Amino acid sequence: MSMPILQAKNVWKEYGDVCVLERINVSINAGEFVTVVGASGCGKSTFLKLVLGTESVSRGELLLDGKPIPQEPDEHRGIVFQKYSVFPHLTALGNVLLADEFAQSRWLGKLFGAAKKQAEERAVAMLERVGLGHALQRYPSELSGGMQQRLAIAQALMKKPRILLLDEPFGALDPGIRADMHQLIRELWLQQGLTIFMVTHDLKEGFALGSRLWVFDKARHDPQSPQRYGAQITYDIPLHGGKLKAEDAQRFSPEALLSSEKTEGEQ
Repeated sequence: MSMPILQAKNVWKEYGDVCVLERINVSINAGEFVTVVGASGCGKSTFLKLVLGTESVSRGELLLDGKPIPQEPDEHRGIVFQKYSVFPHLTALGNVLLADEFAQSRWLGKLFGAAKKQAEERAVAMLERVGLGHALQRYPSELSGGMQQRLAIAQALMKKPRILLLDEPFGALDPGIRADMHQLIRELWLQQGLTIFMVTHDLKEGFALGSRLWVFDKARHDPQSPQRYGAQITYDIPLHGGKLKAEDAQRFSPEALLSSEKTEGEQ
């Protein structure tokens, strides 16, 4: 049996007296697509930061390939945010090419000669893959919101990451554009064998994508000290092509989970 790509063993994340996450115990195999839902402020984005390496765990272990996860971002982990993380002064081609140049030439951030030509060919191919082959020389300000997010995804994929982290990537997009982006990210996931973690506030979007859905919520509450306890993964739901097993469909439907959350909040 192959080793999981990522393991969380009793992971806690605290900021001083504020507990954000607690008792996170999960194992993720390579190639899984995990959607992460939950109320605002329940630690979803914090978990992504732990995986990315920009934050460190307070207690427990977070392992990548069985070893402590590196405490800084690297080429194995790419991220796309809700706000378009692209360079406004560079063209679409320049944005994607820059990611490749930094990956290959960290000291100079530049490539020359044959190496640069090869990098440009890879950048053009990546932009064509995400549907921006016609916009190579356009600047971000000349692109729609959906096109800018496609550009950000192309940037992240240029380093050929094994893990792709998506933090509310489609939250600011119109419904029609979001549907196109859903199709794109699923195609990239299947074609490249990526392991994906995607945070979303849209529960139905969480069910529509990927192979597994996590719900982050607080399982313990202290009315006198609301920040004493952190969020846990209260549901870990297997999905199959964006659908539940028949026997789980009613129990774990978006409507049932929303009803459950509302009932708990009224108690």
